[in-house]
Amino acid sequence: MRVLIQRVSKASVIVEGQTISSIGKGLLILLGVGHGDGEDSARFLAEKTANLRVFEDDQGKTNLSVLDVKGEAIVVSQFTLYADTRKGRRPSFIDAALPDAAEPLVNRFVELLRSHGVPTQTGKFGAHMQVEIHNDGPVTIWLEK
Repeated sequence: MRVLIQRVSKASVIVEGQTISSIGKGLLILLGVGHGDGEDSARFLAEKTANLRVFEDDQGKTNLSVLDVKGEAIVVSQFTLYADTRKGRRPSFIDAALPDAAEPLVNRFVELLRSHGVPTQTGKFGAHMQVEIHNDGPVTIWLEK
């Protein structure tokens, strides 16, 4: 699994002209699932994400997690995180899991993130989405398991 986390002041997801998710301060999480990923990966990355200290404390140091700041999250499934661009100019996505394997793991990651106490919304799996991100900092972190 691959997770691209962006610290945001606000973020939203729009599908077919309708806002389906919207948060204030928190994390926008782009999540890719690869072949062979499973429960272990989802558990590890959900715990790591919930407790990752990317928010500033009173001294301006990144010592606080999304839980500490009472932030929220939006998880957006994104198979393109598995793009292979080593050959040619057209990315290959053969390392991304097929939808029937990926969707349950995305849902499981969301459940686990919520179980850690992070209020979490989602995009719509497989849909064409417009993701509005107000990256705060900017702070962008890559996690992989």
